[in-house]
Amino acid sequence: MKILFVCTGNTCRSAMAEGIAKSLAEKEGLNLDISSAGVFAPFGMAASENAILALKELEIDISSHLSRPLTKELLEEADIVLTMTRGHKDAILSKYPQFSEKVFTLMEYIGDNGDIEDPFGGDLEVYRLSANQIKQAIERLLEKIKES
Repeated sequence: MKILFVCTGNTCRSAMAEGIAKSLAEKEGLNLDISSAGVFAPFGMAASENAILALKELEIDISSHLSRPLTKELLEEADIVLTMTRGHKDAILSKYPQFSEKVFTLMEYIGDNGDIEDPFGGDLEVYRLSANQIKQAIERLLEKIKES
């Protein structure tokens, strides 16, 4: 299964989601192809310093992450596209309505409400809270995948 996480710039939330999901999936022995992109991301930006530090505390290394923009090809290749907010989902579907059956917010897909708030510009504690919210959601995501 190919999972694509999407946020705005692919340097904070989706980068953390990719790192967390890869780490947890490996620990669970799940064979998943996990990647990320941003709806307004440039090519080649490093993950934000606080995103790197917050995940380092969880023993997850995203220091080599480089951002990339979301493309039609990435959407076509993915089995499921999980966005950090409703706004990201709406932005994707307004441009690519043909992918409506595989684009969800992360929280929606696990049966919850709300968005993963953007920690950009916040201090390390804000990033820790975001990383924890993402980790809890991904734990539920992997449980759902294992049950299917």
